[in-house]
Amino acid sequence: MKKILFVCLGNICRSPMAEALFRQRIIQANLNEQFLVDSAGTSDWEEGNRPHPQTLAVLKKHHIPTENLVSRPVSASDFQKFDLIIGMDHQNVSDLKTLAPAASHAKINLFMSVASQNKDSDVPDPWYTHKFEAAYQQISAGIDQWVTFLTNQNK
Repeated sequence: MKKILFVCLGNICRSPMAEALFRQRIIQANLNEQFLVDSAGTSDWEEGNRPHPQTLAVLKKHHIPTENLVSRPVSASDFQKFDLIIGMDHQNVSDLKTLAPAASHAKINLFMSVASQNKDSDVPDPWYTHKFEAAYQQISAGIDQWVTFLTNQNK
């Protein structure tokens, strides 16, 4: 089983969107036995909180289940537990590499790194931009690319 962790700053906007979308896509593709997915934040500012109300509204609008989404910070054990740790922007990736033991750096990837275009781009934080739907659309397209990438890798 491949274990995937999506990470953003507070774990209330982008990474829970990615977790919920990935979970839905793998269930729809009958791949849920092959993957474990979670999300976390590089900060503990929102620990224990549900996703941002706008994150929940956008996910609900698109019929994406949101139960069990609760913010938590990245822990030291995450670097051992997860096979792939995906940061939503360059700052998340940098923070993860600071937190991670050197042996875990290869597990850390930028979310858009498997995209067919704009491989080096960030997913802008809707906490600051207030563009939750735009973040959803970018993450949704990126999740499809991650599912394809990971299922091809498992063959």
